[in-house]
This record gives sequence, C-alpha cells and structure tokens, in this order.
Amino acid sequence: MNLPASPPALDRNWALVAAGAVLGCVAIGAVFALAVLLEPMGAATGWSRAGLSAAMTLAFLSMGVAGFGWGLLSDRIGPRAVALAGSLLLGLACVLASRAGSLLQFQFAYGVLLGAAAAAFFAPVIAATAAAFERRRNLAISLVSAGVGVAPMTLSPLVAWLISQYDWRTTLLIVGALAWALTLPAVWFVRAAPAAHAAAPAQAAAGAPPATMAQALRSRPFIVLGLAFFACCAAHSGPIFHTVSYAIGCGLPVTAAVTIYSMEGAAGLGGRLLFGALADRYGAKPILVAGLLVQAVAAAGYLAVNQLDGFYAVALVFGLAYGGTMPLYASLARDAFDPRILGGVLGAASLLSSLGMALGPVAGGWLYDRYGSYTWLYIGSMLVGLAAAAIALAFPRAPRQRGGGGELRHASQY
Repeated sequence: MNLPASPPALDRNWALVAAGAVLGCVAIGAVFALAVLLEPMGAATGWSRAGLSAAMTLAFLSMGVAGFGWGLLSDRIGPRAVALAGSLLLGLACVLASRAGSLLQFQFAYGVLLGAAAAAFFAPVIAATAAAFERRRNLAISLVSAGVGVAPMTLSPLVAWLISQYDWRTTLLIVGALAWALTLPAVWFVRAAPAAHAAAPAQAAAGAPPATMAQALRSRPFIVLGLAFFACCAAHSGPIFHTVSYAIGCGLPVTAAVTIYSMEGAAGLGGRLLFGALADRYGAKPILVAGLLVQAVAAAGYLAVNQLDGFYAVALVFGLAYGGTMPLYASLARDAFDPRILGGVLGAASLLSSLGMALGPVAGGWLYDRYGSYTWLYIGSMLVGLAAAAIALAFPRAPRQRGGGGELRHASQY
C-alpha cells in the first residue's frame, strides 16, 4: 500500500510557528541583554568585563545542558509543558539577577538559571515544528528561528532605552516582568504535531526500525552535525557579544553602537527567511555551507571598519549569514532521524552549539583584558568559521523516500 508523501495534517500548524517565534525572541532578547548592559554594569559595580562575560558563557553552557534535558523531556511529555516551565523560570531568573549582591550571585542567576530557561524554547519547539511540516519545513523552522532575529530590533533597543532611564537592576526587573507577560500566553499554542508519531510506522513498513537515542548520537550524521553546529556558534558568538563594546572603543556612543547589534538582528531575520526559502528549493546542506563561508569572511570584516556606516555594512552581511544558517541544522536533523526522538537529538546538538556559543564571549573578554584589543577575537572567529564550513561538507546526503511504499534511509544506516 502506497503511503502519501505528506499527510494532510502537515504544513498547517502556523500558530505553533508564531508562538515559537515569540518565545525565541523574548528568550534570546533576555539572554543578550547583557551585551547592552556590559558597560553600565561594569561601571556601576566594578565587576570585571571578563567576570561579566563569564555570566554569558555560563548562560550558554546552561542552555546546552538544559536543552538536552528539555529535549528528552519534550519527547516524553510534549513541548507545551516544557515551554511553560521555561516561561516561569525565565522571568524568575531576570528578577533574581536584578537583586544579585555579588558577581557570583549574578553569574548564577543570569548564567545558570536564565540559560536553562531559554533552552526550554528551542529544541522542543523546533522539533515540534520540524515534525509538523514537510513541503515548507525549512521556511517554517526559519520563521520560528526568526524570533531570535527580531530580538535585537525590539528588546535590545528597549534595554538600551531602559538603562538610559534607570539603573541596571531596575532594567533587569522590568525585563523579567515583560518576559512573563509575553511568553506565558504564547505557551498555549505550543503543541506536538500528530505527524511526529506517524513517521515511525511508515519507517517500519519500509524495513528500517527506528533508531534509539544512543544509536543516533553515535551516527555519522549526528557527529558531523554537532561538530559543525559547535564551530558555527563558536565563530559568531564572540562578534555578536563584543561588537557593541568594540564599536564603543572605536569612538561610537552607546546608543549608536547598540544599533549595530540591531542591524545584525534585522539582517539575521532576513537571512532566516531567505536561507529557508533557498533550502526548500536547493537543499539545506549546500545553503548551509555557503552561509558558513560568508559568515567567516564577514567576521573578519569588522577589523576593517571604525565608522557607523562601515559597521552597518559588515553587520548586514554577518547577520544575514549567521541568522540564515542557524535554522538549517534542525532541517538536516529532521531528514536524518526518527521524529519520535527528534527533541532529544536537537537537544544534544544544542548542547554542542551552546558550548560553541559559550566560547566566544569569555574568549573575547580574556583577549581584550590581555591585549587591550579585539583583533585576535575577529581573526579567530574567521578561522573557526572556515572550519565549520569544511565540517558541514561531510554531512551525508539527505535520506529520501523511494518508490510508492517510501523506502526510507535512516541515520542508523550510516
């Protein structure tokens, strides 16, 4: 009996896409608020730039570890319960960070708790989206991820305005209250797609049993995917976090420097939509490799500018590239792995990507404290970005359904 290539329920859960975009926007906006608060907090508290940057590093480490756990949990109890827990923790972490009386307390609240909260919105929601769409999968995942690109255009300017009106404690308190107000209603629209459980019988009919999580994590697709994701994030996390401070060091005022970050976000939003549409047409792998190459070159481009218009030009290209590549890893994973374990697979990949994201902020802070310059940060970002593109080339060809019965190649076959 022939199975349809795309069940009727697929490609219709756009409410999930919209909710995922809101959740991602608020979560990443709260995490990257520290990039805007770095200078004012250092001046007000006397805490070192490396120490404050370490809070961001802890946030990404926490996102990685918690993301794996959230992903596994969402495979068992569904993404909505996980998103609700993340929403409650997100606002609480901001409130606790605003009350921190020491650098260690701030690092725990902002780094560990906020990172764990933000992770609840990525692997579970992306996995649910990837399982809910077939023909427009890359576009749907890109639209969910677009929330991350909206954050620099919305929450970052808001944080910059708040810090000009209030101290950093009041600013973080307001961010926490806003996080609750925006994410709790969005959680209602997060639900698993029936298609996530429909693929396994089709796969069994084709003679390929579903892979276990242990098999998936040992497979070639996951190893390549995880390493490329790690290197990609390591390449862009430092420039994302430190470019505002770098621009201030070049003589730009804080309000102007923050707009560079907003430009990256706007370009990243466009990149997600553009790369998603191109990946639906030409395949995720070639578009990912091309984007990684552009990202690497653009990272080094910051060294060639010191005026606002130059920063805007580089931010446009850099944001387009890193924003466009990020959703494509989930699409590659959806092609290679059983949807019933996709939350755990994406959680494990997110763990590796978070380790990469954690590397950039602390490395940039250490390099600046040691050399008084960000030059080596941007050069290192370029080299790591080129390595990411080389690794991505090794990802196996995407599995395809064959014939009427749909013989499906699976990750466990590699």
